[in-house]
Amino acid sequence: MSSDNPQLVLASASPRRKQLLEQLGVPFAVIPSTIAEEHRHHETPEQFASRLSEEKAAAVAASSDVHGRWFIGCDTIVVCDNTILGKPVNASDAKRMLRMLSGRSHRVISAYAIVDRHGSATVSRCVSTTVTMRTLTDADIEGYIATGEPVDKAGAYAIQGLGACLVTAISGSYTNVVGLPLAEISADLIRLGIITRLFTAP
Repeated sequence: MSSDNPQLVLASASPRRKQLLEQLGVPFAVIPSTIAEEHRHHETPEQFASRLSEEKAAAVAASSDVHGRWFIGCDTIVVCDNTILGKPVNASDAKRMLRMLSGRSHRVISAYAIVDRHGSATVSRCVSTTVTMRTLTDADIEGYIATGEPVDKAGAYAIQGLGACLVTAISGSYTNVVGLPLAEISADLIRLGIITRLFTAP
């Protein structure tokens, strides 16, 4: 696979997902999807995240001016009390989310889809991680929001950043909480023949 003309395309604008995928050492292009992210009535959180990841990958793959064969679409949501928490629209919304998560456990669901433009194979997978957050004071919440970190993060926090100070425990994949479950997607990339192996001895 030529690094000048990569056959793998990440259909996401997330810098966290880009950084995670780069760790696998496979060349890829980044072409963000612009589909509407609207929850449909009666969709479970898993169905919602899975559908969005599939639609994102398919939308970019359908663009005739985009090169590549394999397209990865991703979506990450936070679920608390069966309520889906996406990215906060403003500081007040971030405060609402953090108050809801304070002192409790919630689920982070990341779904990804790998779409083959040639139509020979498509993979869709959903991974869930349980995250427990410490009890937050109003000062904690105000101070964290003031850092600007919650702005574009599902659930209004980033476990890979200052948000790690808010988390007391996780059960499941850490990279899933960041936005892309590496153990699962790397296994799928190997199975599809997109990469041959994870580690190469010197």
